[in-house]
Amino acid sequence: MSATAASVSGAVRLIPANAEHRYNVTHADLPLSCPMPGMSLWNSHPKVYLPVEATGTAQCPYCSAVYTLTD
Repeated sequence: MSATAASVSGAVRLIPANAEHRYNVTHADLPLSCPMPGMSLWNSHPKVYLPVEATGTAQCPYCSAVYTLTD
């Protein structure tokens, strides 16, 4: 089983928040917020919604992560 698996020994694995600087997202992820659902929140910033559907990309004003809409 991979380290990025959704479940390991019954525990849910969360995506580390603010660990990446680029994320590919789909319409299924809309409305887009940073941090995204499924990200660990203990070391994150306040949730902000990003208008990625307007131009296909959006940058978080807190952590500078860039989100790209891929579909």
